[in-house]
Amino acid sequence: MKAQSKFITFIAIVALLALVVVFGFIFWQPQPEIIQGEAEATEVRISSKVPGRIDKFFANEGDKVKKGDTLVIIDSPEVKAKLAQAKALQTAAQAINRKVDKGSRSEQITMAYETWQKATAASEVMRKSYERVKNLYDNEVVSAQKKDEVEANYKAAVATEKAAKAQYDMALKGAQEEDKQAAAAQVEIAKGALSEVESYLSEINLVATIDGEISERYPKAGELVGTGAPIMDIVDLSDMWVTFNIREDLLGDLAMGKTFNAVVPALGNKNVQLQVNYIKDRGSYAAWRATKTTGQFDRKTFEVRAKPTAPIEGLRPGMTVLLDK
Repeated sequence: MKAQSKFITFIAIVALLALVVVFGFIFWQPQPEIIQGEAEATEVRISSKVPGRIDKFFANEGDKVKKGDTLVIIDSPEVKAKLAQAKALQTAAQAINRKVDKGSRSEQITMAYETWQKATAASEVMRKSYERVKNLYDNEVVSAQKKDEVEANYKAAVATEKAAKAQYDMALKGAQEEDKQAAAAQVEIAKGALSEVESYLSEINLVATIDGEISERYPKAGELVGTGAPIMDIVDLSDMWVTFNIREDLLGDLAMGKTFNAVVPALGNKNVQLQVNYIKDRGSYAAWRATKTTGQFDRKTFEVRAKPTAPIEGLRPGMTVLLDK
């Protein structure tokens, strides 16, 4: 009887161990790696070359726009004032040119002198402005573009001063061929200045540079915006891709040009097909460090981008895309 009890106990222990093994095999199998990616799209930022106040918007967030559509109008009294000044300078230059053709008179000499003094004063103002902006640029307060614009204006003012001085000297000597050439050059300088201001004036009407959808609008109507300040973003939903950050030991066969299937949870776990078009390591800062001194190695993280092989209806930037490895 005692032997039979031991046998039953032995059978029970074997059965229990068998159940443990079966359950371990079923439930302790390694689960597949789920790699999460994010949908992205080409985005273009709309900004202005000229400072001013937002006068009117013609598109709101979510609106579809076409390339060339007017999006916003900026009211810039400064540019309009510069336009009036440029026109006045052109008129003055043309008047000087006509007088040179008629020969020098006392009035002409006086006018040439005053023009020179005016150009000298403007050049001095631009020199001080350039020095201030250059100091700000050296301290990384303003952009290189702003510094280059002020420097160009300063150089133009110096050139205008030299031309005005030459005009005055020639007026003292009387109208000569050189006088006529200098006067004609002064007219061309004035025309160039006017064209420059008119080019800035065209920038107060901002237009869409691509077909797309307004994804974000930053200022409100009536707010002031500076040079280069972002006003709105346009996203091109026809140019989308998915970005994954994948540990190198999970790259597997994700080579350039390789197609694979993924799932978009936001679209009801829709299966989509993607094709790899970009692979680049994220650098040492994104490496997975080994926890043991032997048998393991540091594994880098790679950025993998893949484009849909066909348009995916409903896919939006920011949506999660899952890949089973």
